[in-house]
Amino acid sequence: MEKIIGIGNALVDMLVRLPDDSLLMETGLPKGGMTLVDAAGQRRLRACMEGLPLEQATGGSAGNAILTMARLGDRVGFVGKVGGDALGRFYADNCRRCGIEAHLLECDGLPTGVANTFISPDGERTFGTFLGAAATLSACDIVPQLFDDVAMAHIEGYLVQNHELMEAICRTATECGTMLSLDLASYNVVSADLDFFRHLVQDYIDIVFANEEEAAAFTGRENPLEALREIASMKCLAVVKLGGKGASVRLGDEEAVVPSAGMPVVDTTGAGDFFAGGFLHALHQGAPLPDCLRLGCLIAGHVVGVVGTKLPDDVWKEIRRKTP
Repeated sequence: MEKIIGIGNALVDMLVRLPDDSLLMETGLPKGGMTLVDAAGQRRLRACMEGLPLEQATGGSAGNAILTMARLGDRVGFVGKVGGDALGRFYADNCRRCGIEAHLLECDGLPTGVANTFISPDGERTFGTFLGAAATLSACDIVPQLFDDVAMAHIEGYLVQNHELMEAICRTATECGTMLSLDLASYNVVSADLDFFRHLVQDYIDIVFANEEEAAAFTGRENPLEALREIASMKCLAVVKLGGKGASVRLGDEEAVVPSAGMPVVDTTGAGDFFAGGFLHALHQGAPLPDCLRLGCLIAGHVVGVVGTKLPDDVWKEIRRKTP
């Protein structure tokens, strides 16, 4: 079986549930977005988190999607960079435990990256991300051997800060005959680098994932179905996640919308990533597009019901029974 790989920021999530949104206002973090912080900013955020209940999990957008596919039984791999520290070992150990063929490069002198994840009372998650070692993944690390026996590479849009790296990934994968899937990552990231995102989608990408805000930032269209159709017009398979309303997909003239799983929302962290993992699993199995949406929504519905992204084994067993 050909494998699917993820390429992205190898991050450890530090999850905090907030009693209200005052900490977001104090730190200047835009609710629902992702803001990069430097080492000094990381120290300030950790100080703000003192005394609050903290949970730790492996994270990163592409890493979460690949973890989903691993739990569904796919042959998967992950490419990223960590520090030579306890968090880096934690990340690598989790990959091994889950059956992910991890190609984790190690960076001397920088710690493993951390996604400080603030969960609002309404379940919305806001990231203050210190990339650390993850930011040192570079174009020279992307070699053709990474794409040996790889059917698809799933890339997170957060890597867009490094244009040279993104070009190297897309160019090398395309030359190796590997399909490319891109998650647009965050509305503020898309807005800040729109022209480059559009270049990637027009010239390289086969599958695009976006939520409503990201789709609007990418197309300028507030109506999510109009945004979906505009993205699909760029000769790719377009998926727009609709939050509590479900998800939509379009490829050529084929379009489908399915409702959400309708489960209570505790924390939206990773829901979009796990949706993408479920969708890609079903697509890889040859399932019809509506079934791909349904599996993505089912998994995302379970993820929003827990803090972080750790689903119990019995839940995964139930999900696998319902997979195409």
